Amino acid sequence: MKKILIYITLAISVVGFTACEDELFQSPITDKSADNFFQTEVEIESAVNGVYATLQSFNLYGVYIPIIGEIPSDNTFDEVPANDGGRYGQLDEFTTVTENPVITNLWRDSYRGIQRANTVLNRIDEIDFEEESVKNSRGGEMKFIRALLYFNLVRLYGDVPLVIEETSNPNDFFGQERTPTTDVYTRIITDLDEAITVLPENQSEAGRVTQIAAQSLLGKVHLTLGNYGEATNHLSAVKASGKHTLVANPADIFTLENENNEEIIFAVQFESGLNGNSEGSDLFQQTAPSGTVNGAKGHSLPTVSLYNLFDQSDLRFDAFLGTTDEGIPFSKKYKEPTTDPRDGGSNFIVLRYADVLLMLAEAQNETGNTQAALENLNTVRNRAGLPNAVANNQTDIREAIALERRFELISEGHRWFDLLRTNQAIPVMNAWFTEQGRSTRIDENDLLMPIPQSQIDTDPAITQNIGY
Repeated sequence: MKKILIYITLAISVVGFTACEDELFQSPITDKSADNFFQTEVEIESAVNGVYATLQSFNLYGVYIPIIGEIPSDNTFDEVPANDGGRYGQLDEFTTVTENPVITNLWRDSYRGIQRANTVLNRIDEIDFEEESVKNSRGGEMKFIRALLYFNLVRLYGDVPLVIEETSNPNDFFGQERTPTTDVYTRIITDLDEAITVLPENQSEAGRVTQIAAQSLLGKVHLTLGNYGEATNHLSAVKASGKHTLVANPADIFTLENENNEEIIFAVQFESGLNGNSEGSDLFQQTAPSGTVNGAKGHSLPTVSLYNLFDQSDLRFDAFLGTTDEGIPFSKKYKEPTTDPRDGGSNFIVLRYADVLLMLAEAQNETGNTQAALENLNTVRNRAGLPNAVANNQTDIREAIALERRFELISEGHRWFDLLRTNQAIPVMNAWFTEQGRSTRIDENDLLMPIPQSQIDTDPAITQNIGY
């Protein structure tokens, strides 16, 4: 099976599940209530598929998460800030309002996915599966996705309501205050620790979560928290597993013919030309420069300053970036569909091996193991056709890793989170604004997104972040 794809969403958050080669789609049952639907393995599988389906939402990995992870940073910019009601321009210019659809819909669909995962986890123990290992895997997959969604939420909004039980009556959670960030991270780590113990190293269906994916994400979580020893342990385990390697040529990482290759650890699956062109991603159209394709939006284009930083001999330069006739850079990572501009077939890569090696290098460097850090950093550089990094102390290596992450991971939704993690968002962005001749300046109040006004209006117990 090549991919996990959505067919139809039921009122009880159940969707079908299909593929290009082997069909797993089960006819949806629409006349059952949630209370009596989850009675069989087939029905639980449908619910599991519904959780995966949430990740494909335009408001999550379809568009918003890839863009919100880049556009507040010095990596990308919005070509026409007023386009689409300014929703992306506000993120670029640090003028985001509490009614912004990006921060509102991302919050909503994240909790929608969390609720779906909670529902499966609440019901699955009572259901008999033909294979116990499959049942265990499905529970681990749900914990991984719940952890991933909370990881995004806590990095973007800070304290957020922590809900780990199935919600049958929304009134039961009315009046719940935002949960402290530390408690949210504790739950994320617990979910991932538990997922690692039950997930298989390999899945027969591309797109499903593996043990290696959970270890990779847990390593990233610990790195974000500054737990460098723990991060090193988990990321080293990923490397030692031998399950993933770097693709020899950077140009082959993102081709449609080579999706789910040996470098990809976890990716949200999209496919062009299926189910009335409804299984593709909008990301290509949204990030294409204006006038290049029908409806191109020009959101989150690579900055000229980053484009100019690339060494011309870097294999990633031509593989990852191009320019229009007017000299506007754009990303080549998301491929133009032949069906419809909004029906892109490129998967969105959440975790890949190059990211793991660079995170491992960062964790090792912060614990003083500079030699090991350099080895992992240079593995990524050498794949790009570049010589070893010229760095011989912790500070220089730290800066070299940060720069290498920009080159390697451009347009993959990492840079803003990297700046937050390393406490560099304020100095880097204010220096960048000065370099660009812009008067914009940010401070601590700009590091979190506003809580959606609709949430506060619905439940006054949800307080707003300072500065909004």
